[in-house]
Amino acid sequence: MDAVTKICEGKVALVTGTSRGLGKAIAQGLAATGATVALTARTMDPDPKYDGSLRQTLAEIIEQGGSAIAIQADLSRSEDREQMFAEVVERVGAPDILVNNAAVTFLRPLDNFSEKRVRLMFDMHVLAPLHLTQLAIPAMRERGRGWVLNVTSVGGDLPAGPPFSEFDSAAGFGIYGTVKAALNRLTKSLAAELYGDGIAVNAAAPSNPVATPGAGTLDLAKTDTEDIELITQTALALCTGDPRKLTGRIAHTQPFLREIGWLV
Repeated sequence: MDAVTKICEGKVALVTGTSRGLGKAIAQGLAATGATVALTARTMDPDPKYDGSLRQTLAEIIEQGGSAIAIQADLSRSEDREQMFAEVVERVGAPDILVNNAAVTFLRPLDNFSEKRVRLMFDMHVLAPLHLTQLAIPAMRERGRGWVLNVTSVGGDLPAGPPFSEFDSAAGFGIYGTVKAALNRLTKSLAAELYGDGIAVNAAAPSNPVATPGAGTLDLAKTDTEDIELITQTALALCTGDPRKLTGRIAHTQPFLREIGWLV
């Protein structure tokens, strides 16, 4: 790799939800730029019920010449988050970069959405990113620099209407959109509070569904899909930019990449 591609050399990046999909792609992108990547998810070993595992992601990064570790954790549990973060610090150091990607999604109409599933989605999409950011702040603040990226969705945008489209009224995205909207607001608030500390906090969302295993399971990626490289490049830009200038952004991949000149 040349000097340009090693922009993250010497940095530690913690990326959640890295057994497959967007998290795996972002982790591989950060590793390719020189970061030591701490991978975490619930699935450590290959399982016929799931596509991808932490061990597979770890092996691919190592084979490509990158540096990484893998730690299994259920990020819906605060004790797991604390234990995982402590192990990351012990093994490779406190993260310079935190990417909150791990998620769990249920699509149901609101009139029969169970409280248990609502709580789990809030735990994963809102509380876990907040908690992990809180754990990362002290070392970032001491260094005077740091980058936090929350993986969000255009589903967090308010639907247009009335009248409402058939998709908006029937797709069951109510809770998903609510937790992503909350994550977007949390991103803005953290960016404002941490601006003086040199810590950038941003969110990134694919402009269109990405054909990942998760999207396929939820039947979200039949048409109008975009290449996973777009979210990877968006993440890399937001995790390496000047925290004084590139913070507090809710970046949709395609317009953001056009803004920075990566897309035309």
